[in-house]
Order: sequence, then C-alpha cells, then structure tokens
Amino acid sequence: MDIRSVQRPLKDQYRQDPASSRITLTAHGKQADAPISCSIDLGRAIYNAQAHKGVGGAGTGACSGDLLLGALAACAQITCQMVAAAMGIPTEGIDVTVEGDLDLQGTLGLSKDVPVGFQSIRIIFEVRAPQATKEQLSALQAKTEQYCVVMQTLQHPPAIEHRWATQ
Repeated sequence: MDIRSVQRPLKDQYRQDPASSRITLTAHGKQADAPISCSIDLGRAIYNAQAHKGVGGAGTGACSGDLLLGALAACAQITCQMVAAAMGIPTEGIDVTVEGDLDLQGTLGLSKDVPVGFQSIRIIFEVRAPQATKEQLSALQAKTEQYCVVMQTLQHPPAIEHRWATQ
C-alpha cells in the first residue's frame, strides 16, 4: 500500500479547507445489568467493559485501563506501520506492547497517598528491519512518537470538560 498516495488527496483537501480536517470522535457508555460492567459504543463497534478483578469485577473482560492501554498500543502500532510505509523503510515486522502500572489502593480509596490511575506506562516497540539504516530507524522513532495521537494526548493532556445531566 502506498500511504503517500492514499493521504495525498486528504492533505490537499485539508490545506485548501483547514476546517475540513477537524473531526469529533465519540464514545458512549451505557449501563449494563450489573454495576461492575457497561457497554461502550464507538459508533462503528460496541465493546463490553467491566471493572477489574482487583476492584470487584469478574476479571473476564477488558477493564477501562485495558482499553486505555489498548488504544495507546493500537495508535502506536498503526502510526509506526504507516510512518515506515510512507518513508519506504523495509520492515519484516513491527510489534508494540504497552504496559501500565497502577496501585489499586488509590482506586479503592484505601490510601490518600496513592494516586488514582496509572503511575507509569511503557511502550515497547519491536521493529524488525535488518535492512534499514540507523538514520531510517531514528527517523521512524521520532516521527512515530511525534504523530501518535494517543501518545501525544497522554503526554500533553487536553483540558477535560465535565458536564452532568440529572433527571
């Protein structure tokens, strides 16, 4: 697949009409039968989520932390693949693993000294490209990190607006 030819008309459109490049993605959560699970509708697919086993969930489905790490892994994986293809870097394979550490004492309110949420996240890229130069691999790393939307969002968090509608 020639990524540049696929993206060329999109880039041309966005240059001519910058407003057309602005999109809004939406995820909608809906209550399930038990307070430890829900469904997430992304408009193109519905995913089931549940509380982690460590906070009372069944441990049989993805928890919100899994979904966050999965979003980061997917974005890093696809971004790296697309950058390699666009740059013409010969790869035999690219694999991305994302790991995150958190302490559930914060989530369960057992300790005010333990923050709620991930304390650290690691992204491990395994790029098999024996014919790529060091310069190509360095550029691949830099551009992947620069253009990975989820990584950039986590590193430079946007303001989050909260709205509550009660009935």
